[in-house]
Amino acid sequence: MARLALGVAYDGSQWHGWQTQPHGLSVQDALENALSSFAAHPVGTVCAGRTDTGVHAFGQVVHLDTQALRRPESWVRGVNALLPDSIAVQWMAPVPDDFHARFSARSRTYVYVVRNDRVRSPLTHRRVGWVYHPLDLESMRKAAARLVGEHDFSAFRSSECQAASPVRTLQRLEIIQQGAFLLFVFRANAFLHHMVRNLMGTLIHIGQGRQAPDWVDVLLARRDRRLSAPTFSADGLYLAEVEYPAEFNLPLVHARQACLDHLGWSCDVA
Repeated sequence: MARLALGVAYDGSQWHGWQTQPHGLSVQDALENALSSFAAHPVGTVCAGRTDTGVHAFGQVVHLDTQALRRPESWVRGVNALLPDSIAVQWMAPVPDDFHARFSARSRTYVYVVRNDRVRSPLTHRRVGWVYHPLDLESMRKAAARLVGEHDFSAFRSSECQAASPVRTLQRLEIIQQGAFLLFVFRANAFLHHMVRNLMGTLIHIGQGRQAPDWVDVLLARRDRRLSAPTFSADGLYLAEVEYPAEFNLPLVHARQACLDHLGWSCDVA
């Protein structure tokens, strides 16, 4: 058996998240069906980040074990021919048996894209979050700076979160404006369930002037999810980049290049 890693991109708006579901309407179900057909034997996958319903990806990484012998380009083109239009393998690379898509990852980067405009756009529906109230960029940046570092993120985790500890290290939280669009870049060693969407709800609240930037200090100290803002929509959330040790020699999908390639924007989020 050989172990392979795949880079996967998908539009999550029509899927019930990554993880396999009884009804079969998950990204994992569609991908494993295509892989099993291509490899001519049942194939299971392990992913770097289990994205929720409606969440997209241009940097998802999975690993699988297979007996099939195919050229790398055949894995990409052959599997893509069996996938729906909303899912596509971006690259394939052989990896050693000790590689694990989830546990070998050093960090994960999510990008949330918000369109801040008075009128909604049908062209960005389900691909971009929409806020029609004006947002104050500097207030959100001040709040973001307070969230960077190691914290107990209990105030920003879902009630369904099964993580053993609420402590995470948020390595980066940057907000970049491109005209009417705002890109929120989150990088951490790992994320809690709904953590990014809950952080987004808080930052949007602050951007709308409903709270001051130092409100995040109160939320971190109180550790009570009920005190923070509502969970923001999944529409504009993308798993953008997963970082692995150089020894695995995997293609590195930078968040900046992913925005350029998949969203068609020029944005400095590297």
